[in-house]
Amino acid sequence: MPDIFDEVAEDLRAERTREFLMRYAGALAGAAAFVLLAIGGWKAWQWHRHQQDLKAADRYVTLTSQIGQQEAGLTKSGAIGDAKRLVDFAGTAPAGYANLARLRAAALYAQAGDLKTAGQLWAAVAAPNSGATPPVHDLALLLLAQHEMGVKPDADVRARLATLNKPGNPWQPLAQLDLALLDMKAGKTKSAHGLLEEVSADPASPPNLRNLAQGLIAKLNG
Repeated sequence: MPDIFDEVAEDLRAERTREFLMRYAGALAGAAAFVLLAIGGWKAWQWHRHQQDLKAADRYVTLTSQIGQQEAGLTKSGAIGDAKRLVDFAGTAPAGYANLARLRAAALYAQAGDLKTAGQLWAAVAAPNSGATPPVHDLALLLLAQHEMGVKPDADVRARLATLNKPGNPWQPLAQLDLALLDMKAGKTKSAHGLLEEVSADPASPPNLRNLAQGLIAKLNG
């Protein structure tokens, strides 16, 4: 008897399944089509974004190559003109290339003596919503802090640099050197000495930076 009941229950389930499919077949097909369209749209968007990135990369390389070829004898007005071209490019480029262009433009503005505009561009790249990758974001933060040294309160500059003074951060040695300079200015020779020793002993520090740290240590030692 249990076998008969099981068979009847199975038949009922099968019948209900057929009724369900007949009733909702159209809706299910529509849902499946919607999913396929959504996947297709996502793939198309990814392809479009990839194409946009390729175009931006080509434009960025072309633009920076042109600027690089004439950078040696660049005049103040020429530097500002090239910086404006980079800023215009950044206005329509994907975030990655836009932020690289802003950093390059900031360097040109600084070269031309327009530190105010350079600072605004560094701040834009260092903003939380800039879309910059961590190394680019942190580089902008470092350059902004260096720009503000002697201009903004030391405590504010120190706070920016402190976020970079972490193991694994590629800009840590430079941040430590800047923090040491602030300590020397404030008469905190012991703290400055410790930071400079770290820079000098860090194999990740560039040779010229280690040499500079060693020179400052010698100065502190008198």
